[in-house]
Amino acid sequence: MQFIDQARIAVQGGRGGDGIVAFRREKYVPAGGPSGGDGGHGGAVWLQADANLQTLLDFKYKRLFAAPEGRRGGPNRCSGAGGEDLVVRVPCGTEVRDPDTEALLGDLIEPGDRLRVAAGGRGGLGNAHYLSNRNRAPEKFTEGKDGEERQLQLELKLLAEVGIIGLPNAGKSTLISVLSAAKPKIADYPFTTLIPNLGVVRKPSGDGTVFADIPGLIAGAAQGAGLGHDFLRHIERTRLLVHLVDGSSADVAHDLAVVEAELVAYGHGLADRPRLLAINKVELLDEDALAAASNALKERWPREVLAISGATRQGLDRLLEAVWKELDRSEQALVAQSS
Repeated sequence: MQFIDQARIAVQGGRGGDGIVAFRREKYVPAGGPSGGDGGHGGAVWLQADANLQTLLDFKYKRLFAAPEGRRGGPNRCSGAGGEDLVVRVPCGTEVRDPDTEALLGDLIEPGDRLRVAAGGRGGLGNAHYLSNRNRAPEKFTEGKDGEERQLQLELKLLAEVGIIGLPNAGKSTLISVLSAAKPKIADYPFTTLIPNLGVVRKPSGDGTVFADIPGLIAGAAQGAGLGHDFLRHIERTRLLVHLVDGSSADVAHDLAVVEAELVAYGHGLADRPRLLAINKVELLDEDALAAASNALKERWPREVLAISGATRQGLDRLLEAVWKELDRSEQALVAQSS
């Protein structure tokens, strides 16, 4: 399945039905009077979050969504049928924006969340509506109104509690593959991962936590360089970041600084997000090399530096223990803020 996380679509509410001019012509009902009914309202267009969708791929092939029109009125004061609403399903985590102003119109996070993006047009009035003491036989009616029409920008932001970040080839895909049932493409060269990967990791309590492997960032990603610019948005919703540094790199401190600079440049609070730092691929290092790498990172990172190996699973229990502790701490902070 192709991963598409941005799309532009057009939506159009249904046109309202026209009112009509009609008069009662029944035997034994002299001067029956006007009986033209009103037209029905046009259908509205709604977006609805669907947990079964993971991508905006469907909007690559269909970009116009128009709701049905209302039916015209009938004789004997019969109103026309209203047009049915059109419900367009989108993945959970979809933001809806105005493409011209970039204003946020809605954020569909939970399954079933709905947003009306185009109202249907009002139905026209039949001549029965214009009956008065001064005009006993009106021949006036109104046409239905056009439905609302607008352009929309859809952006999908993955719903993951933990985001795994780092330079290309830091071992992010390997880590998520051993922690969860995810099966990302893995190879021993940079930029193997071209799309974000999601995996569910079980807590000791049995609850599932979603981890996201974000494709590698490089210097200048926040300004559009490399792949990272396309996927930085996917870590905006995360509560915790796990920052991997390749232990076999010639300059681990520089690698750490590059990614930190991109988090700051992108903004949206990513630089202030709770973060764990881990040296990966420690199976390639002897004790002296590991100590040297840890000391180099501690000059920029005052907190604990974890040592792990996605390939041999070394240190993963300690990493997960730190993850659960940080998530519990952030959850307690949210509860304290709300109370």
